[in-house]
Amino acid sequence: MPFTVPSPRAPIVGGAAQWYRSELGWDATDGSPVRLATGALFDVLELPADAGAAVLGRTACTGPAALTGNRMQLLVAAGSAEELPGLLDWLEWRGVDLDLTALGAGGAMAAPPPPGRSAPQGAAVWLRPPVVGRLQLPALTGLGDSGGAPDLVRLVDTAATECHRARLTRTARVNTRKTRAQPLAFS
Repeated sequence: MPFTVPSPRAPIVGGAAQWYRSELGWDATDGSPVRLATGALFDVLELPADAGAAVLGRTACTGPAALTGNRMQLLVAAGSAEELPGLLDWLEWRGVDLDLTALGAGGAMAAPPPPGRSAPQGAAVWLRPPVVGRLQLPALTGLGDSGGAPDLVRLVDTAATECHRARLTRTARVNTRKTRAQPLAFS
């Protein structure tokens, strides 16, 4: 059986920014890196990567998810960034340092290369890429049928829990190292 080399992929006509605009209808800036505007079609929940990985492991009900360095971005319905502080209060996370933030109107996130394209070292990558024509983002659904969209309240509660767990785990590791480095003192 002869070995065949697949043909190289055709370049994205107009680049990644054009792909986001034409295929998904998202507002994308040209340049390097391409940036996706938040606030009109989607907002972004941003959290530490370790907490984000735990969220993705606990629930399949998220929208697209991207990783940029040590931060994860979860795309949620537009307007969710404004709801986050009140939602965290309602879920009784007020006063807890979670390192959970949101980007809404006027914000932008680094755009990963379109699905199926390679990313340069250190660039944003899709962990759960957007699916053309099927973008369902977590939203405040109220009571009743959400029409299949993921529930923002459950996602935020899961994200807050995992951010808190990750923070406690990191703190415990630091404290364990300090304890091992300190000699025991007896009186």
